[in-house]
Amino acid sequence: MYKNFILPAGLLAETIIGAGMFALPYVFQKSGIGLGLFYLFFFGLVSILIHLMYADIILRTSENHRFAGYARIYFGDIGFWSGMLMTILGAIFSLTVYLILSISFINLILPGASDIHKLLIFWFFGSAAIFLGINKLAISELLIFLGTALIVLIVFLFGAENLGKIFTAPLFNFNNAFLPYGVILFSLAGRVAIPALLGYFRNNSLSPLLAKKSIIVGSVAPAAVFTLFIFGILGLSKIVSEDSISGLLGQTPLLIIGVLGVLGIISLWSTYIVIGRDIKKSLEHDLNFPHILSGLVAAFSPLILYFLGFQNFLEMVALTGGVFVGLEGILVILMWQKSFKAAPAVGFLRKINPVIVYFLILVFISGLIYNLVY
Repeated sequence: MYKNFILPAGLLAETIIGAGMFALPYVFQKSGIGLGLFYLFFFGLVSILIHLMYADIILRTSENHRFAGYARIYFGDIGFWSGMLMTILGAIFSLTVYLILSISFINLILPGASDIHKLLIFWFFGSAAIFLGINKLAISELLIFLGTALIVLIVFLFGAENLGKIFTAPLFNFNNAFLPYGVILFSLAGRVAIPALLGYFRNNSLSPLLAKKSIIVGSVAPAAVFTLFIFGILGLSKIVSEDSISGLLGQTPLLIIGVLGVLGIISLWSTYIVIGRDIKKSLEHDLNFPHILSGLVAAFSPLILYFLGFQNFLEMVALTGGVFVGLEGILVILMWQKSFKAAPAVGFLRKINPVIVYFLILVFISGLIYNLVY
């Protein structure tokens, strides 16, 4: 069970749990716990479907490709460039989110330094690791997971004493009915981990068709972790900040604050390197960028976005989730439909009601329009 189920499910869950989690408590407080939980449940189901669809696309395509490569197979050059634009721009925006959040975590340890200095310190070490080729394994996948798990556990245990006050707040606030949309989409996105998960089964001489349960559980488990974190922050913080972390200052013992700061920086830095190296490799392999140029683009693009004014954590999470993750979802659905026609007997999803398919596309398009307009 550990080899065939727990380990691969953990790989997916670890990829999903990231910076988006820290925007959720604020969003839940503003929209109401009931409405927030509805979004989390609904998009949890949607993420399972999208992840299984992408796994089907990989299984039904004879050659291994990145996301843009599959888009080219099914939709030609338009698909390729659309896929490249979504993945690279989406990843760069994600790195900017991590830069913004790094300030909050470093502030737990070095409150006296300026925000720009904190950001530049985090950016320098993250970019150096991208450029020098320090990969995920060098800093240990286990550190990422354990660091985040400890943060969630500490926050929940300290906030559990005050959970009663959560239930005195309104369950639904329809004035902020669409606030959770992009944030939760961003928080549950794990499409990038599906190739590695299927590769894990192949590399261990196992059938990739055994991956279905791992994909389902790996997609759902983060929602449970997020729920603990949300309740913990809401119970712990008198004023919930947009990044969850800033609001803990003065509410939590200094020792715990320091531990949260160190663990948070390790987790953010580790994930920042992974995303940055993925941008670099995509530019090199898919667009034939030279090694130095691809590294410079991966390193400086998020910093440029930050200094261009993309500095609001919540807005960036919502924009990245609502626009880029939403566009990816639409393209995955369309590619899945084409791959199903080509090889209907292969994969996890043999048949889906067309009403469900078009409903999902409508949901993604509606969210896309809302995030671009508002």
